Amino acid sequence: MEQHGGLMLRDALLMLGFALVAVLAFRRAGLGATLGYLVAGALLGPQVLGLVGNAEEMATVAELGIVMLLFVVGLELSPARLWRMKHLIFGLGLTQVVACGLAVTATVLALTGYTMEAALAIGLPLGLSSTAQVLPMLQSAGRLRTPFGEKAFGILLFQDLSIIPLITIVAAMSRNPAAESGPSGWMLGLLTLGAIFGLIAAGRLIIRPLFRLIGGLGERELFIVAALFTVLASAFVMQALGLSAALGAFIAGVMLADTPYRHELEADIEPFRSILLGLFFVAVGMMLDLGAVAERPFFVLGFAVLLIAVKTAIITGLGLLAKMTWRSALALGLLLSQGGEFAFVLYTAAESALLIEQATTSIFGAIVTLSMAATPFLMMATARIRREPSGAEQTREGPQKVGDGAGALVVGYGRFGQSVANTLRAGGLSVTVIDKNADQIDIAEEFGSKVYYGDGTRLDLLRQAGGSEAQLILFCIDEVPEAEFIESVHETFPDALIYVRGFDRRSVIALAESPAEYVVREVHESAIHMARLALEKIGLSEEELDRAEATYRENDKQRMHIQIEGGDIYAAKEMTREQQRKLRGET
Repeated sequence: MEQHGGLMLRDALLMLGFALVAVLAFRRAGLGATLGYLVAGALLGPQVLGLVGNAEEMATVAELGIVMLLFVVGLELSPARLWRMKHLIFGLGLTQVVACGLAVTATVLALTGYTMEAALAIGLPLGLSSTAQVLPMLQSAGRLRTPFGEKAFGILLFQDLSIIPLITIVAAMSRNPAAESGPSGWMLGLLTLGAIFGLIAAGRLIIRPLFRLIGGLGERELFIVAALFTVLASAFVMQALGLSAALGAFIAGVMLADTPYRHELEADIEPFRSILLGLFFVAVGMMLDLGAVAERPFFVLGFAVLLIAVKTAIITGLGLLAKMTWRSALALGLLLSQGGEFAFVLYTAAESALLIEQATTSIFGAIVTLSMAATPFLMMATARIRREPSGAEQTREGPQKVGDGAGALVVGYGRFGQSVANTLRAGGLSVTVIDKNADQIDIAEEFGSKVYYGDGTRLDLLRQAGGSEAQLILFCIDEVPEAEFIESVHETFPDALIYVRGFDRRSVIALAESPAEYVVREVHESAIHMARLALEKIGLSEEELDRAEATYRENDKQRMHIQIEGGDIYAAKEMTREQQRKLRGET
């Protein structure tokens, strides 16, 4: 037992170590993390170094990463968001998945001797692109907020949605005798609908009140436990009924997408999802039959080129039909021309359903890998051709973001944060508000305001809430953040301007050297306003009011400058005394 435990620890160490090195190298080269995981797995596998065995067993455990990925996809799909992007998602996205999937299936049939079922199991997944590769490319290029980025995002979103029906199609074509002993097709459909409605009911009656209770306690550990329980319980219910565990996790995500706890759930699940999904791709790399690939290298290379050409042509055509310029349409086609990570998931399911053999999975897995590796080089090689004439493609007016991302992130929704958020909305910004007070969230909902639960001083939660796309991040909480934290926020989200609600002069001094754009003393302006109203009421003229306010502001500014320079509120003590004497008319 002890020896077995030592072997597991060694295998885990090797997998994480190789993955770390490979992903760093591939990220530096701009090729994406997924390729790094696959290469790490291939190196570890029995056909290269042979350092780790039992890839199938590890893949079974790591498939929890797929379950959690679909839960996160579900969390992204609130009803409001689906409705706002319905034409892009269910119009352009649906057309792309169907057209590319059927075109690649026809190509597989024409070039191989596979049956129609096998060709569909191979071709339909190749119609999907790599969300894990494309979205970071759009973000780094600053194009996620443009009309171009919105179209790419809509297509990728539908592709993520389509994984559920594609898994169902593969299951329906299964030749596995174990699958034949299951329920009939119509019974499976009724079970699926019943399970979905059951999960939705459980979400409203049990899960949402549970998270509200935990949010009121403020225990983050309990929140993580409850999040994992929700994912695993939903997946288990579906699996126990002979359905897809991934479908259960997806439904669990959708039923929680419109709750105030969405961003907190995403942030808590993300580390588990990332690690398990990475290990899944490592296991897939270990299972790749490199011998089968070596036997047909020209087929692998040729089909990868053909896949890129077919998808580029179809998506470019769809872009033109969507009234994009030919340059933008070509860029969209090239950007989405690769196979995606979901192909590995579907090929594993197809292999279990006895639709394809392991050698076929290895060959087409290698084709997906090659196509993903080619994308960054294709985008670089065609950059000059695709570049729009100056001013041809402008970002959308105003600070609105794609989907439900935030033009501004407001942390804290007390009396101060409410005024800040509502003023920003009046200025046309898309605002996401975060607060860790569950009672405050419930009160806000009664008045029609959407506030998300979470600790806004966590960088991972800010990232999940849209910090990478935000133009403004405003901390309106009672506890003034420390300068080191503001520095971390600035480093993580360098494009966002940071504003902080301070308490007094000490707050301003403490954050003077931080990257915060401005530190606002919470009662400073209201105190000046009150004094001005009082002076006006006793008969001072407008000119006298302006002079009084200007005098105070100038004196305050001078004192603050000295205090910041000295790092202490007592640094301007003598100057303050002198100013007070002058104001009293003393010599």
